[in-house]
Amino acid sequence: MNDREKSGLLSEHGDENERILIVDDDSSMRAALMETVKRLGYSVQGAVDGVDAIERVARFRPWMVLTDLRMPRLNGLELIKEVKTRAPQATIVLMTAYGEIETAVEAMKLGASEYLLKPFSMDLLERVIMNLKSGREEGGAPSLPAHPTENRTFLTQDPGMIRLLSTIEGVAASQATVMIQGESGTGKELLARFIHNRSPRAHRPFIAVNCAALPDGLLESELFGHERGAFTGALIKKIGKFEMAHTGTLLLDEISEMNLNLQAKLLRVLQEREVDRIGGRDPVSVNIRVIATTNRALYREVEQGRFREDLYYRLNVFPVTVPPLRERTVDIPLLARNFVSQSAMRNGLTQPLLSDSASAHLQRLPWKGNVRELENVMERAVLLAGHGPILPEHCPSEQPEVRPVQSAPPQQPVNGSLWEMERELIFKTLARVKDNRTHAAKELGISIRTLRNKLREYREGERPCSINSP
Repeated sequence: MNDREKSGLLSEHGDENERILIVDDDSSMRAALMETVKRLGYSVQGAVDGVDAIERVARFRPWMVLTDLRMPRLNGLELIKEVKTRAPQATIVLMTAYGEIETAVEAMKLGASEYLLKPFSMDLLERVIMNLKSGREEGGAPSLPAHPTENRTFLTQDPGMIRLLSTIEGVAASQATVMIQGESGTGKELLARFIHNRSPRAHRPFIAVNCAALPDGLLESELFGHERGAFTGALIKKIGKFEMAHTGTLLLDEISEMNLNLQAKLLRVLQEREVDRIGGRDPVSVNIRVIATTNRALYREVEQGRFREDLYYRLNVFPVTVPPLRERTVDIPLLARNFVSQSAMRNGLTQPLLSDSASAHLQRLPWKGNVRELENVMERAVLLAGHGPILPEHCPSEQPEVRPVQSAPPQQPVNGSLWEMERELIFKTLARVKDNRTHAAKELGISIRTLRNKLREYREGERPCSINSP
């Protein structure tokens, strides 16, 4: 008995809802996929191409067909047409490369329920199978185009985002510095990881630094490292993020929050590809690819003197703008279903259905916090829905108004201007907390970076400050 006949006998009598057919002309890939599916408890068969698959569909009657796109005799798209004609109830998942995204979209129009972009992890495959199996049992299979990054997934079916990802694939293979601009919560870091994972550096380090989260002195040490004894408290030598990212990718998140002195040092590193540790004698060579993100219009920061023009042009080699969620509403139900699934799994709950009315309601909201806000809303909706479906009342009907925390009544401005009112409130708060900027920022409901920028603005303003700034 040959291998094909042996595989044809595998679990012929198993439950029809537990059968999966793997179609791939690459024998090693096919074997790996079959082994993974077997470990998940499914009955599985393998087909060497589309013609072989059609024969097996009639005999094996699988609930899912996982097929490659490029195959001899009959390719993936042709196979989808044939399967949907012969077994319209079958769930089809297409495996394809990033450069074939538009073909994958065409496959979904032909009846595919999902596509996986190579290379993908077996963990992602498992999640996709579980999601589609859940959808089948509930009466419909949700569509979740998955662009694997590291341990998270970039989900989209928006044509503009799909074109953007396709374009980025070509850029990812280069060494070009990428500047990603977008509102907070749009997934800029996820896109940076997407670029790294599609680059020749994919198996090298990916190091992320949030430039807005660290004070200036600490940020310098984090980026460039320091020698033992370089300053008070430097008890051991510290390797900076640049050195940690050597041969890989360094993400400078929210680069617009970096002060001008550090910007000058960063520029030198990008030009010379050398890092000077604080207190070090000799420079250290680094081989890195830099990706930067910002939630501001960086050229405006340049115009206002808050960002170096030469650094701007050094970083802005290939600019990318991630659209806000409100401009790609087609993705909202897609993402919402995914977050519902994740939340239910994380909390040990049965996954509730997202009702059509809730889905339509979500698409009408402005989503100022973008994808991150949607994730939080769906987490709450899963808990509120209980054992029933998610309804509009389980989701917010309007955006909450966010106001700075004030522990004292607002002060009357000297001349009625908003500028004066804001300045007076900030200085009064600083005086009350004895010039502790961290505590002041927390009371005001703003970041410490924003507070510093405000103080700099007041020092440079036309009117003298009534209270000395720290």
